[in-house]
Amino acid sequence: MDVSESRLEDGRTAADTGTIRLLPSDVSSKIAAGEVVERPASVVKELVENSIDAGATEITVEIAGGGGEHILVADNGSGISAAEVELAFRRFATSKVADFQDLETISTLGFRGEALPSIAAVAAVSLITKTAGEDVGTRLQMVEGKTGGREPHGASNGTSVSVRHLFRNFPARRKFLRTAATETSRVQALVTRYALAYPEVRFRLSADGARTLATAGSGDLREAIASVYGLDVGQAMLEISPEPESHDATPVRVTGMTGPPSLDRANRSRISLFVNRRWVQSRSLGYALEQAYHGFLMERRFPMAVVNVDLPHEDVDVNVHPAKTEVRFRREGQVFAALQQAVRRAVTAHSPVPEIGRVEAGRGRHGVESRARAFWPVEPFAAAKASYGPAGLDRGANRPDTVPLPPRKALPALRVLGQVQATYVCAEGPDGMYLIDQHAAHERVVFERVRAAVSSSPPEVQSLLEPLTVDLDPEQAELLVTQQDLVSRLGFQVEPFGGRAYLLRGVPGLLSDRDPCRALTDVLDSMAEDGGFESWEERAAYSMACHTAIRAGKTLSHEEMTELARQLEECAQPNTCPHGRPTMVHLSSAQLEREFGRR
Repeated sequence: MDVSESRLEDGRTAADTGTIRLLPSDVSSKIAAGEVVERPASVVKELVENSIDAGATEITVEIAGGGGEHILVADNGSGISAAEVELAFRRFATSKVADFQDLETISTLGFRGEALPSIAAVAAVSLITKTAGEDVGTRLQMVEGKTGGREPHGASNGTSVSVRHLFRNFPARRKFLRTAATETSRVQALVTRYALAYPEVRFRLSADGARTLATAGSGDLREAIASVYGLDVGQAMLEISPEPESHDATPVRVTGMTGPPSLDRANRSRISLFVNRRWVQSRSLGYALEQAYHGFLMERRFPMAVVNVDLPHEDVDVNVHPAKTEVRFRREGQVFAALQQAVRRAVTAHSPVPEIGRVEAGRGRHGVESRARAFWPVEPFAAAKASYGPAGLDRGANRPDTVPLPPRKALPALRVLGQVQATYVCAEGPDGMYLIDQHAAHERVVFERVRAAVSSSPPEVQSLLEPLTVDLDPEQAELLVTQQDLVSRLGFQVEPFGGRAYLLRGVPGLLSDRDPCRALTDVLDSMAEDGGFESWEERAAYSMACHTAIRAGKTLSHEEMTELARQLEECAQPNTCPHGRPTMVHLSSAQLEREFGRR
C-alpha cells in the first residue's frame, strides 16, 4: 500500500511525516479555485469577461443575496458548440491561447482556462449555450466540479451561466464574505467598470429583482457615463483626445473622458483605468492621473475619470495574477508620461472657469436660511462649545473605538496678535509665540463638534426651502440605506424619490452655506473608503470638517481669530487636524532669545 494513503503503526498519517505526494485532482482544483474565485464579484468578473470575448453585444447580470445565493450572466455571444461543452469545464481548456508564443501578445480578457472549472469547483453551475450553426442548445449541470447532467435545451444564440450556493460546502471561505449589501455593491462596481470600458455593449444589472444599472450600448462613452453617474456628470466630462500622430510618436494611445476640477470627489472610487480595455489596478497609472490635476484640486480631493491606455500587446504583461487586474509594462515611464500629458491637456484646454452664483441676502445658494452672514459667526459659539467639548465627547467613552481623552486644557491660554498671509493666526502664549494654521485648526474644531453631535439628539438641521434632487450611484445608495440612522444624526434629511434619485430636504446646520448635494455625496464617499481603523462616524466627520473649515487666504477679523483660538483650546486633541497635519507651530521664548542673540 502506498505510504501516502496509509496510516503508520504509530498512528501518524503520511501528512505527519512530511512525505511528498501528489494531491488528488478534487483537492488541487479547489486550491486553484481559491485564487480565481474570492467572492461573488470574482465570479461575475470571469463570466462577463467570457461574454465580451465571445463578441456579445448584450450582457445581462442578475444576482440574489449579494451573489452568494444566485448569479446569472447571460449574453448573445458566439456560444459554445455542443461537442465542447464538457471540455469548457476542464482546467486549462481555452480557445484563446494555443501555444507559448500567444502569451506574448494576449488580446483577450480571458486566456488562462481557469474560470469555469474554478467556479464549478465551489458552486452548483448550470450552463445553457447555443451557437449560430446549431438547431438546438445544450444544457449542462455541474455540481462541485463533476458533471450532474446534460440534455438538449431550447435557447437563443449565446451563453447563459447560472451559479447557485457559492461556497456552500466551504464554510471557511463563506464566513469571510461581507454582508449581502456589501457584496452587491462590489458586483455593481465591477459591472459598472465593464459598462464604461465597453460602451458598445448593452449591460443590464439586477440585484434581488431590482434593476440597478442599464446602458444603451450605443458606443457613446459619454452616454455610458451618464447611465452610470447621472446626466449632469455625463455632460460635464471632458474628452481626452489622443496626441496627433507624428513620425516619432510613442506607441501609447490614451483616450477616454476625465472630469473638470469642479467634479472632484472625496475618494478614488470614480477613477476607472483600463489598459487595452482591461480594467486594472495600477498605482503608477493612478498617480499619473492625480498628478495631471496638480494645482487644480485641493488636498485630499480626487478627480473622476474613465481612461483607456492602448499600447502594443507585447509591451504589457497581463499574466501576473490569476485575477488579471495587475499588469506590468515594458516601458512604464513612457506609459506614465503619456497618460499624465493626455489628461493634463484635456483639463487645461477644456476646463471651464467656474461661475460664482448670485447669493441672495440672508440666504445660501440653495435656499437654505442662513442665520449669520459672516463666514465665522460669533453668535452661536456658546452653544457650539457645549456640543463639542469634553462633556459631549464623554458620552462616547464606552465605545470600543473611543480614544482616552487627554487632560483638559492641552493648550495654554493664547492671546491673538494678528494674521500672517491670510493663512496663519499669530498668538502669544506664556512660553513664546504660536502660529496657528487657520484651516487645519478649524478642521479639528469642526471634526470634534460633528463627532460629538452624532451621539446627541436631535441634530441641528437647516431645512431647505425647496427640496433638491440628488442622484446616487449604487454604492452611495447602499450606504444611505445601511447607515440611514447615522446620516440622519448628522443632520441630512433624505428620502427616496424613485430609482437612483433621492430628495434632500434638510442639511446639517454647519453646511447652511454650502452645496447640499455635493456635501451629501462627499460624506457617503468618505464613509465608503476602505482601510484604516476609523468608525463610520469618524469618516463622516472628516468629510464634514473638510467641507466647512475656513480656507487659507481667508482674511479673519480679530474677533474671529480669537474665537478660533478659544475653540481650539477646548478641543480634546488640538495639536493636529483630523488628517494628522499640525494645527500650529510653537516658537519658544528660549528659541526667540537664541535667534536674537540674547543668550
